Parts: sequence; structure tokens; C-alpha cells
Amino acid sequence: MRLPDTAHTSRPWRIHELTGDFRLEDVWALPTPGGPDDFPRLVQWWASRGDPAHASASCAVRTLWAIRWKAGEVLGWDGPDAGPGPGRPALRDRLPADLREAPPGPDFAALPFTSLYLTGDEWAAEIVNRTVHGVMHLGWVPDGTGGYRGQMAVLVKPNGLLGTGYMAAIRPFRHLIVYPPMLREIGRGWQALPGDPAPARA
Repeated sequence: MRLPDTAHTSRPWRIHELTGDFRLEDVWALPTPGGPDDFPRLVQWWASRGDPAHASASCAVRTLWAIRWKAGEVLGWDGPDAGPGPGRPALRDRLPADLREAPPGPDFAALPFTSLYLTGDEWAAEIVNRTVHGVMHLGWVPDGTGGYRGQMAVLVKPNGLLGTGYMAAIRPFRHLIVYPPMLREIGRGWQALPGDPAPARA
């Protein structure tokens, strides 16, 4: 379920210290119910997920991701020289000392993100390429019924006119085609994990 921006901006996340020049693109409630101590489990599972272009996602989602990766390969959006560098500094350079010295979080199995930091209730990772500097932020929030769930925010800073045009072009596809089936797949994957991630209710 898509949430209002205030679901992200009203919380005292550390990410706010780093992303004053980024735009909050989306906030989503994740179908990942759990207890107060289940956030590390969500983070490890999320990082271990495979490439959505080849995973058990819908045909439309796989197709769109495959097109994006191919376009990036052909047009040079994602090559080694398209990452952090002059004009595209990594957010890790902005981390305060306590976050810089702490473990950053797990490595991703397939997606081209780099972990920035991990705390008890939030995890941030970034991607830098020729189109956009993006941040994926996961938080662990009370669900209002005695349990907890994940919450995902996407923050972006387009790289020039190319990035601005790219983000505008993909916005309707993300909201209508990518996110709804992706969230359903996330819910199925979370519930299929060994053990019971559902919280105990009072």
C-alpha cells in the first residue's frame, strides 16, 4: 500500500540527515508483519533476494526490469565509470562518524545497491548511475495492532536532464505495473520464510 510522504518524513530516521537535496519519490507499507526484533531478518532477506528480472515476479515486471538493464548496458548508464565519482559523490561520504564506523549492513546478492548504514530500525542503501542517484530506505514501524511491519521509502536525485526525463518516463510504470505485483511477491516471500514472522498479538 502506498503511504503519504508524512509516513516517512514524520519519523526520526537518520536518513533525513543525509538526503536534504533528494526528492522523496515513494513511501510504501510492506506486507512483512513481524515482532519488534524481526527487522534484522527483513534486512538479510531483502538483501538476499535475486534480480527481479529473473525472479518469480510477474511477466510484466520481469520484462520491464530486463528492458531497463539492457538499456543501461547499451547506453552506458550502469557501467563501472557510471558510479560514484566527480559530479556523483556517494552518500557514504556524508555519513556522520557513528554511522560511518558502524557495520553498513549486508551486501546485495543481485541488485546494484550499496549498503550505507544499518541501525536497530532502519537500513539505507544507495545506487549511483548516469540517470539517478537513488536511495532505498527500509524502516521497521509499529503497525497499529500490536505488531510491526516494514516500510520502504525511495529517494532520488536525478542526474541532469537525462535523469529528470528518465524518472518522469518511468513514474507511471512504477506505480501501475512494477510496485503492485512486487509488493505481492514480497508478501509471499516473507510468509514463506522458515519460522513464523507474524507477531504475537496481545
